[in-house]
This record gives sequence, structure tokens and C-alpha cells, in this order.
Amino acid sequence: MVRDDLGWLALACDLARLCPPSRTAFSVGAVVVDADGREIARGFSREKDPHDHAEESALAKAGGGLAGATVYSSLEPCGDRASRPRPCAELIVASGAGRVVFAWREPTLFAEGTGAEILAAAGVALVELPELAGRAREPNAHLLRGPGG
Repeated sequence: MVRDDLGWLALACDLARLCPPSRTAFSVGAVVVDADGREIARGFSREKDPHDHAEESALAKAGGGLAGATVYSSLEPCGDRASRPRPCAELIVASGAGRVVFAWREPTLFAEGTGAEILAAAGVALVELPELAGRAREPNAHLLRGPGG
């Protein structure tokens, strides 16, 4: 099987541009791809609800039984969350997906970025592609400039 990690992650970064604007949450896109390289589902932050996270949205559409699947996310999946009982890293572990590819480590702006640690501790393979980090940051530029920026 040939994995097109850059292509799928670029799609996740593009999905982040569809997010309704927010001053209190990152704009993130996510795509779930099966072991054969076929898209199962996609989602983006605030897609249907102001508290939706991209991975949460995509996983809900994908259903269960995601053994062998890869979750592509423009931002490191969250490991801590105030708006829902389970952070995205825990949802990914529970889904059975065995691999996560992301572009940008979560900055310590709203919560500690501990998603990668949770995923790694659960045996989920992690791939960070920092060459797409700038693309993942673009729809979040207003958050990164600071107050009044």
C-alpha cells in the first residue's frame, strides 16, 4: 500500500479553512482514511456545533471499527478539553485507528498540547509533517497574533 500522507494532510489543512471563525478555538480539518487508502470521512471544527472539533466530527461520521485507519489532522489532536467529556486523542484511541498524521503541534494557547503523548501511550503510530505546519497555521493567524492583532 502506498500512503499519500502529504496529500491527505493537505486536504485536512484545506478543510480547516471551512471553519466558522472563532476567537476561542483553533480552526482544524481532519480526514479519516482506511487501510486501503480510501477516504472514510472528513470533518472540520465547528462544522455543526460551536464545540465540534474536526477529529470528533470526522470520527462520528466514520462510525466504529477503524482498525488500520489513519486520521489526518491539521493540528495535533487535543489531549485536554473543557467543552466535552473526552478529548480527541481519547476518541481516536477508542475508534481503533492505528495511526495519526498531523502538521502542527498544538500551541499552549487554550490548553496544554498533550494529544500526541496520549496517542503514543496507547500505541497509536504518530507522524508529524511539519512541512505543512504553515498551511495549518494560516486559518488560525488571527489567534497567533495576540491581543489586538
